[in-house]
Amino acid sequence: MRVDFNVPLDKRTGVISDDRRIRATLPTIQWLVKGGAKVILMSHLGRPNGQVVEQLGMRPIGIRLGELLGCPVMFVEDCVGEVAEAAVAALAPGEVLLLENLRFHPEEEANDPLFAKRLASLGDLYVDDAFGTAHRAHASTEGVAHFLPSCAGFLMAKEVDYLSKALENPTKPFLAITGGAKVSDKLKLLGNLMEKVDLMLIGGGMAYTFLKAQGLEIGTSICEGGLLEEARQILAAAKDKGVELLLPVDLVVASRLEHGSPYETVTVERIPVEMGGVDIGPQTRALFADRIRQAKTVVWNGPVGVFEIPPFDAGTRSVAEALAGSDATTIVGGGDTAAAVEKFGLAERMSHVSTGGGASLEFLEGRALPGVEILRGEPGAA
Repeated sequence: MRVDFNVPLDKRTGVISDDRRIRATLPTIQWLVKGGAKVILMSHLGRPNGQVVEQLGMRPIGIRLGELLGCPVMFVEDCVGEVAEAAVAALAPGEVLLLENLRFHPEEEANDPLFAKRLASLGDLYVDDAFGTAHRAHASTEGVAHFLPSCAGFLMAKEVDYLSKALENPTKPFLAITGGAKVSDKLKLLGNLMEKVDLMLIGGGMAYTFLKAQGLEIGTSICEGGLLEEARQILAAAKDKGVELLLPVDLVVASRLEHGSPYETVTVERIPVEMGGVDIGPQTRALFADRIRQAKTVVWNGPVGVFEIPPFDAGTRSVAEALAGSDATTIVGGGDTAAAVEKFGLAERMSHVSTGGGASLEFLEGRALPGVEILRGEPGAA
């Protein structure tokens, strides 16, 4: 079973700082265990670049998983070879084994067929529950499925179901909220969603490029000057397609991006030259909340302010609270956005919080994900 246990670790202590991705796979693991399967879990952690990096070993992940499952999780210090084969052979029905970091082998990211076959030889059936890696054609995410009968786990199925329905058959009005630092990261997303949504709200760092494209002075706010024309084209496309596209009308600005920095609220026409935007202002929060109340399907990708530094988290919190109070289908995608709703204690009140950062973004862009597409094909045969 491929899982995505690529969880954040505290740089000083090595302790898991957010176990959301581990918890998300529990239903599939528990179902397999209850059915008497010998469950062999494989995952990567970080970017060891094909080298053994002690700090990126999977043993601490296995310990946390065992705590969540309420039963011991075996661990083996490799993912292929004799030591892995012996550990698998020693498993009893209903037991769980976690393999060592897949990316300690360069063949994993190269999608080496021989390496994929060696992984596949450890099991009889391949279950992919790692949506967060589905946009990568790696040996464990795509290659293994060529050698074993394959299926999606509950998490993978839920991710694809929610995101597919939003793109293909959303209940209208359909609203997209986009944020984050850069327009360049979201160009394909904006282009694909523009064909499908009724409303679009843009906040975060990317909003300042749009404001600059409209001829406004934005002080020291982040701006991708080379994308001003693309921003104008997006604004024009929204008008042509009848999509209501709203940018901030007021902002919180600060001279420094740090705790305790002086800040003030200004309209977008009055940004001081020596200050930069760090959050949407109260008028924009009210405007965005009003549009969220009108929507029946909402997809949110990207925070609308620097939510890591209070009080510059007020805008992102207000969006999260509006979604939590909505009766719409609410889908949160992107690692930072998921972290924000988790931080505010509102994740459980969303219809779906995606575990896939890059994967959910690429899915919403309309791109085919190798880890999903291989499961839609014919089952593999060794």
